[in-house]
Amino acid sequence: MNTGTREEWLAARRELLAAEKEHTRRGDELARQRQELPWVRIDKEYTFDTDEGTASLADLFRGRSQLLVYHFMLGPEYKAGCPSCSAIADGFDGFVVHLENHDVMLMAISRAPLANIQAYKRRMGWRFPWASSHDNDFNYDFGVSYTEEQQRQGAVVEYNFESRDLGQRADVPEDSPVAQVAKSVGTDLDTFLRQAPGMSAFALEDGGVYHTYSAYARGLDGLWGMYQWLDRAPKGRNETGVWWRRHDEYDGS
Repeated sequence: MNTGTREEWLAARRELLAAEKEHTRRGDELARQRQELPWVRIDKEYTFDTDEGTASLADLFRGRSQLLVYHFMLGPEYKAGCPSCSAIADGFDGFVVHLENHDVMLMAISRAPLANIQAYKRRMGWRFPWASSHDNDFNYDFGVSYTEEQQRQGAVVEYNFESRDLGQRADVPEDSPVAQVAKSVGTDLDTFLRQAPGMSAFALEDGGVYHTYSAYARGLDGLWGMYQWLDRAPKGRNETGVWWRRHDEYDGS
C-alpha cells in the first residue's frame, strides 16, 4: 500500500493521465491499422445450424454489412462452455443490441451441436445469437479447433499466427489451472485443448464475404469487460490462478 497526501496523489494522477492519453491515442492508431488490413474474399461455402435453421456465412450477417464472430470454446464433447469464454460472453450479451443497430452483427460460433449450444445458452440466460459449425470446417479454417487425429499425430498447426506443435504438450499437473478448467467443462485435458478462443471480423460487400481481422490469446484481452474494470481497481487483477467461475457458480448466485 502506497499512502500519501491529496496533493501528492493529484500530482501523480496528472502524470498518469498523460500516459493514459498516450495509450488512448495509440489504441486509436491500432484501430485504424486494423481497418486498413486487406480484405480476403471467402469463396468456400459453410453451412451453419442456427435457431432459425441452416444458414450460410452470408446469412449470419442478418442484413448488416459487418459480422463479428466470437469463437466460443464449446466443443462437441463439452458438458459446459469454457468459463473464460463465458465471462467474455457475459460482457457482450448486453450490448449486442447496440451493435445490431449500428450495422454490425455479433455472433458466437462453436463446434458443439446446436442442441448443446441452446442448452448452455438457456442455462446462462444469454440472448446473443449463437451458431453451430459442427458440420463444417469453419473452426478449423480459422485456427480455433483441432482434430483428435492431429493431436495423436503431433501435428504442427497455426494458432495466433504462430506454429503450435500439438505433440509438444508437457505433462500438466492435475491441479494446474488449465486442468481445472478442462474438468469444469466435463472433459479430459486433451479434449478440452482441441478448442481455442478467438474472434474474427467479416464484411459483406456486393454479395461477397470477406475476412478482415482475427485475434487470439492475449489479443482478446480488450474483450474481457471485467478486466477493464479490474485494471482500474486498487489492487488491479490481483490474480494467482483461475479465480473466475460461470456466473451461476458463485456462492449465493
